[in-house]
Amino acid sequence: MARRYDTNDATDRATGLREAASAVRRGELVVLPTDTLYGIGADAFSSEAVADLLEAKGRGRSMPTPVLIGSPNTLHGLVTDFSELAWELVDAFWPGGLTLVAKHQPSLQWDLGDTRGTVAVRMPLHPVAIELLTDVGPMAVSSANITGHPAPEDCDAAQQMLGDSVSVYLDGGPTPGNVPSSIVDVTGDVPVLLRAGAISAEELRKVVPDLEVAN
Repeated sequence: MARRYDTNDATDRATGLREAASAVRRGELVVLPTDTLYGIGADAFSSEAVADLLEAKGRGRSMPTPVLIGSPNTLHGLVTDFSELAWELVDAFWPGGLTLVAKHQPSLQWDLGDTRGTVAVRMPLHPVAIELLTDVGPMAVSSANITGHPAPEDCDAAQQMLGDSVSVYLDGGPTPGNVPSSIVDVTGDVPVLLRAGAISAEELRKVVPDLEVAN
């Protein structure tokens, strides 16, 4: 039976975060608010938990799961060949609505799907998400919806779709934003905007003027 906690209530928030962290460590799924949409998350280093996440969403391995982190410093252990331009994007837009696709460290023992040696990583601008991520470490997190259905902006919508496939729901009320993050590929010499979202190409070009836009 799924448990749900109101993170706008101080007592419920403390209990919910503790229960969510325990669930993640047990390899279970949790739903958490972010600054863009609600996410369904699991321990990024548990291949079984990530497989359960993809199954709950009805999503194949061809669409690998992004990773959320609680601090930019965590990047040092996750990515390699991270350019100066990529760090400038981190400095300008994290925490916030920017996901960066980078080459992951080849030594990492994880299975996020068919990533072809890359990882999509973001630090969200949401205190509940950051507190959980700081406690448990990197989490595989995707929008908390069944694939093909609208991404949820509140906990009710997420729970109606995902039900008891999730152990703990952290209800932070409606999300402050209703658009997904922008995605920029930083694996090459020139950053490439793969998906326009919360941060526009114009804003990104203030930091990386040579930004390209994928067709």
